Amino acid sequence: MKELVETVARALVTRPEEVSVTESEEAGTIAVDLALSPEDLGRVIGREGRTARALRAFASAAGRKRNQRVLVRIRG
Repeated sequence: MKELVETVARALVTRPEEVSVTESEEAGTIAVDLALSPEDLGRVIGREGRTARALRAFASAAGRKRNQRVLVRIRG
């Protein structure tokens, strides 16, 4: 899951070298934390959160194929 979120995030931002993704398991849920430059935060969130919602839906769908619940947290 980490690689999937990282690949998509790096394609969206202007400073891909500052993208950092960590993955952990919390209560049966895979938590993916996406950290990036504050300037790129708006690019990843998108208008009215549409891009962030799409990224979360994409990760969630990939998790469902593995019978796992996925949570994506974004911070700048």
